[in-house]
Amino acid sequence: MDRAAFYRDPYPHYAAARAAPGLTFAEELDAWLVARYADVREVLSRPDDFSSQGALRPDVLPGPRALAELAGAPGNAPIVLSTDGQAHQRYRRPLTRGLSPAKVSAALPFVEAASSGLLASFARARRVEWMSAYARPLPATVIGHLLGLDPANVPRAILAGQRAEELLFTPLPEDEQVVAAREVAALRHLLAAHAARSRTADTLTGELVRALASDEPTAGQRDEIVANTQNIMLAGHLTTTALIGTVVHRLLRDRRQWELLCARPELIPAAIEEAARFEAPVQGFRRRVTRPLELAGTELAEGATVFVSFGSAGRDEAVYERPDEFDLLRKPVRHLSFGHGAHGCPGAFLGREQVRITLELLVRELPGLRLARHDVAMAATLIHRAPEELFLLW
Repeated sequence: MDRAAFYRDPYPHYAAARAAPGLTFAEELDAWLVARYADVREVLSRPDDFSSQGALRPDVLPGPRALAELAGAPGNAPIVLSTDGQAHQRYRRPLTRGLSPAKVSAALPFVEAASSGLLASFARARRVEWMSAYARPLPATVIGHLLGLDPANVPRAILAGQRAEELLFTPLPEDEQVVAAREVAALRHLLAAHAARSRTADTLTGELVRALASDEPTAGQRDEIVANTQNIMLAGHLTTTALIGTVVHRLLRDRRQWELLCARPELIPAAIEEAARFEAPVQGFRRRVTRPLELAGTELAEGATVFVSFGSAGRDEAVYERPDEFDLLRKPVRHLSFGHGAHGCPGAFLGREQVRITLELLVRELPGLRLARHDVAMAATLIHRAPEELFLLW
């Protein structure tokens, strides 16, 4: 099977790996697949044995012309996602402060206004492609606001962030690689200029600048700030977009679930958690084994790569009854879709709140919502498990 087909529907492969003894080596991932809930939790609980270096190893290596476009731009530095120990703590602290419940709560009026504005922009049409009209713009607008970006710059910044993902995870002709790299370089220069103005700002960018740089940042510190700002911008956008797409798709795919939610809006938190369990927004990350060890009965050599599958953990038959069914009334069991331990997602509360506000708005304003098409294709990526398009009627 080719990699794209695996990415679009990984669940049969996950199920086979959970049923097999030990770990299964997945050629499509070039890694040992950690598929069972207990094993995923164990790996995430042992960062000394399973390093995050290379957590997001690219599927594609850009060519020399594309790399030359990036060479002159700031941002060639480690990020919170792929570091361990003290370096990881240093990058994570400003994110924890900038995305704290208090900071997120203060931003909720902005989120509510942005949500209402997006819905109003297409409500009279009685038909919409949900992903492009709402699921992508809302998280982009929100993360741009928290970073303190000029609203006029947010659309092109988010587009350039998506181009960065394409450059590393989608095969592109050489000329398209160059164009994408040029856009990414422009984004990095924009973020560097924004960071230079943000030292005293009460924003997520300000938190990063104050935590990572002295009063006069060195070139290395500037690279760290730009790299981690770009990372949180992309992560804060894609993960929430995926969850907003998934929860609406799954609620409407089984009409009984949507009607139940409309009748009992108090189930909205359950809908969010069930969507995250059922289709983990980020399907997983790689980890590098730091010493010879055994996991699930499989001997792993130092330097071996494992893929820790949050998506498979959420479908583990040993933990969840009827795991392949989306069920609002499921007995709550903690899922691992936002990670666990030292690398748990610092933006999980922000993502959940955006989905909560979205569902409250839809239940109130569009109770007659339904799928216009049932042939929904999932994006060919494990970074954000989401419908490519989702056409809705009301």
